[in-house]
Amino acid sequence: MAVVLTVLVLFLAGFLASFILLVIGAINFDFSNSEIPPGVTQPAKLRIIHIILICTAVVGKILENFGICTQASFVRYVQGRKTLGADPKLFIKDLCFEKVPVRIYQPKAPSASQRRGVMFFHGGGWVFGSLETHEELCCFIARESESVVVSVGYRLAPEHKYPAAYEDCLNASQHFLQHLQHYGVDPARVTVCGDSAGGNLAAAVSQTLAGRSDLPRLRAQILIYPGLQALDYNLPSYQQNRGVPLLSRERAVYYSLQYVQGDTSNLEEVLEGSHIPPDMRLEYQKWVSPDIIPEEFKVRGYKPHKPCEFKPGVFERVKRLREPTLCPLLAEDTIIQQLPESFILTCEYDVLRDDGLLYKKRLEDNGVRVTWYHLEDGFHGIINLFDYCGLSFPSGKRGLDRIV
Repeated sequence: MAVVLTVLVLFLAGFLASFILLVIGAINFDFSNSEIPPGVTQPAKLRIIHIILICTAVVGKILENFGICTQASFVRYVQGRKTLGADPKLFIKDLCFEKVPVRIYQPKAPSASQRRGVMFFHGGGWVFGSLETHEELCCFIARESESVVVSVGYRLAPEHKYPAAYEDCLNASQHFLQHLQHYGVDPARVTVCGDSAGGNLAAAVSQTLAGRSDLPRLRAQILIYPGLQALDYNLPSYQQNRGVPLLSRERAVYYSLQYVQGDTSNLEEVLEGSHIPPDMRLEYQKWVSPDIIPEEFKVRGYKPHKPCEFKPGVFERVKRLREPTLCPLLAEDTIIQQLPESFILTCEYDVLRDDGLLYKKRLEDNGVRVTWYHLEDGFHGIINLFDYCGLSFPSGKRGLDRIV
């Protein structure tokens, strides 16, 4: 018995030592491969949040190696633990719209007129995020704007590849637009809204609904640091902010590939641009090009990038990246011209900054009214950190107030 206990203790000690070494190694790797620019206020807070995320990912990887669960499922479990419960000012109810889970937030206070309606699509790179991770944000929007907010729990990659998330968001939105009277919502004041990957989904849904005459026309789209293209990962913002938490250049490609093909086997080729045929790159250059980015956004060390040699095999695997329902920046002008008034929020220290800038110009060039709000000290994910366990950022709250 004593021998068994000794062996068990030694095993546990070895496991603990290995775990600690892995975590320390991951943190050291993070420090050497990430950068927090001087323009970010309260950098220590951002570093702490980033380390928490890295440690969660490391534990998930260890559990995956032991065959206990996948890394993604563990990270989702940890992220989904924070729930608010009841809100004294809101009715909160879980339902399904066309088999898609949704959570509805309705103000309790009586209203003299029909309310605004907001379809909200959470961020998380199409891989993470849930109704729980964005509950506090949705509650805030519902309370402060006195709107009925519908948060959509769409299917996640890599288990459910593109176009699963888009189809869920579209189906849920169509259902809501067909049943607005059940929720006291004004058909003339319905908005789609989303952050990051959710901003991508909001833009795609808005484009699809733009030509529908059988449904109420959307009043607006609110795109919070959206990812809108997968052609060029060497635009100025991708170069300048390549290692800035909470979304690195490599992770942006990682999430896109998980969504479109269910794995990341072509990550390096996509990073370097060898996944796009020269003729296609030329065709879309009028919409996706560093030449369109205003010069003031190139002063932080941008260097023009020449794409690597085109690889047809890679293109065949990822060719759906050119579809507008995955890359809304590539939609035709006839679609863009029908879009509703738009609000776009961008952050200076975000790899997705230029996606937002390029879409802003496309919308304006096609006569769509755009309100643009840029957080000079902002980074990717800052809006959802507006009240995060003592690690909140005033800039995120400013951005959220403008959204409301």
